[in-house]
Amino acid sequence: MEEYIKQALEIVKAQASVRSMTEEEITSMVNSLATQLKKLAEGQDAEAQTEEVQKPPIDPKKAIKEKSIVCLECGKSFRILTKRHLKSHGLTPEEYRQKWGYKKGQALIAKALARERRKKMQEIKLWTKRKLNKEQ
Repeated sequence: MEEYIKQALEIVKAQASVRSMTEEEITSMVNSLATQLKKLAEGQDAEAQTEEVQKPPIDPKKAIKEKSIVCLECGKSFRILTKRHLKSHGLTPEEYRQKWGYKKGQALIAKALARERRKKMQEIKLWTKRKLNKEQ
């Protein structure tokens, strides 16, 4: 255990050089780090992490709001959950939907923005323009 405490002290020392910490914070950080390092060395922590299921920051049913959508991976709000953002979590949009229980065709976009886009598409009637181009 003593070698783990030495390793933990080095980590905490580096942390304390970057920001100010109380004596209580330093002590608790050293203790928790030493325990975690010991568990890692014994392989216990790896098993605990695989069994642990990620809990979303908000109920998936309530994540898609009127003016925003909350990413259930990081808890940040967006108007659209893009492929690029989901890629930062190592997921594709399909994997994200499956992981959080959304339907296959569920748009990862705020409700108001989806309505706005739907209305705009109906005004443009792009499908009729495509038919005219094919006929010519």
